[in-house]
Amino acid sequence: MQFQVVVHYADGRLVKGQATDFFPNKETFHMMDKDSQETSEVKVAELKGIFFVKTFEGNPTRRERKDMERAGMGKRIQVKFKDGEVLLGYTSGYSPDRLGFFVFPSDPDSNNEKVFVVTAATANVSFS
Repeated sequence: MQFQVVVHYADGRLVKGQATDFFPNKETFHMMDKDSQETSEVKVAELKGIFFVKTFEGNPTRRERKDMERAGMGKRIQVKFKDGEVLLGYTSGYSPDRLGFFVFPSDPDSNNEKVFVVTAATANVSFS
């Protein structure tokens, strides 16, 4: 199964493409670059997160709603990354001992379907 993703590296790079064999417990996966169509191996330990997106373009002028309740999506979570970015959403699988965990956005109309957050890239994780 292929997933449309934007991969955020811990060093700030972004790569858009198709993840072809991503699994949350694997340390690597393969990704086909959207522009070059080249496939490369991605090491999850080098990432900040994997953003599973509806479209690559998104809507840069849209403001996501962060105050929405989403029943059945797990616990409300706030993730602060080491680079200062803050991600709000819901999770049902956070464990500080795992490679990463999924966060589902608070706003169901977000361009992000879900985000696989790499635990090592976080500065603080809190629940509300």
